[in-house]
Amino acid sequence: MTNTPVPRREASETTPPMDTLVIHGGIDGDERTGAVSVPIYQASTFKQDGLGRMRGYEYSRTGNPTREALEHLIADLEQGRHGFAFASGMAAITAVLMLLHTGDEVLISDNVYGGTFRVLDQVLDSFDLRYRIVDTSDLDALAAAVGEHTVALLIESPANPLLTVTDIEAAAEVGHRNGLLVIVDNTFMSPYLQRPLTLGADIVLHSATKYLGGHSDLVAGLVAVRDAELAKRLAFIQNATGGVAGPFDSWLLIRGIKTLAVRMDRHLGNAETVARFLRSRADEGGSGVGRVYWPGFEDFPGHDVQARQADGFGAIVSFELGEGYGVDAFLSALELVTLAESLGGVESLACHPATMTHAAMPREIRERVGITNNLIRLSVGIENADGIVADIAQALVAARPSER
Repeated sequence: MTNTPVPRREASETTPPMDTLVIHGGIDGDERTGAVSVPIYQASTFKQDGLGRMRGYEYSRTGNPTREALEHLIADLEQGRHGFAFASGMAAITAVLMLLHTGDEVLISDNVYGGTFRVLDQVLDSFDLRYRIVDTSDLDALAAAVGEHTVALLIESPANPLLTVTDIEAAAEVGHRNGLLVIVDNTFMSPYLQRPLTLGADIVLHSATKYLGGHSDLVAGLVAVRDAELAKRLAFIQNATGGVAGPFDSWLLIRGIKTLAVRMDRHLGNAETVARFLRSRADEGGSGVGRVYWPGFEDFPGHDVQARQADGFGAIVSFELGEGYGVDAFLSALELVTLAESLGGVESLACHPATMTHAAMPREIRERVGITNNLIRLSVGIENADGIVADIAQALVAARPSER
């Protein structure tokens, strides 16, 4: 098998609804045996019947049937034509950034994931690949930031961790008007809620470790595109650099995606319950909760944009602890909610961005964009919603100044 991607069918009126597509999209089952689950082809190499006579595959870095099924699936879900599976979300982002060249500049959302910032700031800077931080929700600021060497725009929407909403369609128009490659990190939404390729993006990527996998038991990254030439370039980079998803992780990810619809519906309901509880505490004053970040609030900046371009407001809720409340005391007191990196799993997780996900970002940049030391990010899981709220409430009590 060459490293030329297999084209996918175009989306049409016959495309199944998303809650069906997550189960039957891509390569559905095994045609040879009738197995309803795609087999795990745990092989590194494949027999050839003679020089140049392969049975479709030669070496698993170049192509593997299980990984190929996953790649077809993400292409279908994102309404693209080509998909690519990587060993992690950062491997996916790095591969996409390798489309750029020495001296090029990429514009990035101002509260982008810390790992994306780190690879640009501390790894790819060695190759003179430049970046500029921009509030991509401000279209005028975005247009003004385009410089002589700007070739790409990397958007997170909602962004991590302040959930800043960017109008993807409008930002893509600005990007394309200036000849930019438009890349969207869709990790927080998943294709169940938002499909950036349909809004004008050229590339959509995911840390599939998060909602797509959904069970905190794998690490993977996914990319989807529509353009055949762009796909050919990404396929070459994927094969040449080798950061591919293995067969077993590919199979686990396919299995996780099958329950994406039912999980996301529960995530969304629970997140709204938690967000509104925190907002009620914030409105009381002196109750340990300051500003609450969640795009579902009607007065949240970008709420209307989010309602228009996505099918939900997401299950990440960030908030600031009130003055005098102890961050470590709050996080240590949590019992049902787990203090841990990552997000998007069935279990609720709490994160302290300033020292965890965004620790690689210099303090002055963090504080300028609003990632303060009292900011907590919650990935709301699918446990009983009342139990999640009760756990947060008791941890707030434990974090009060009088309790420490």
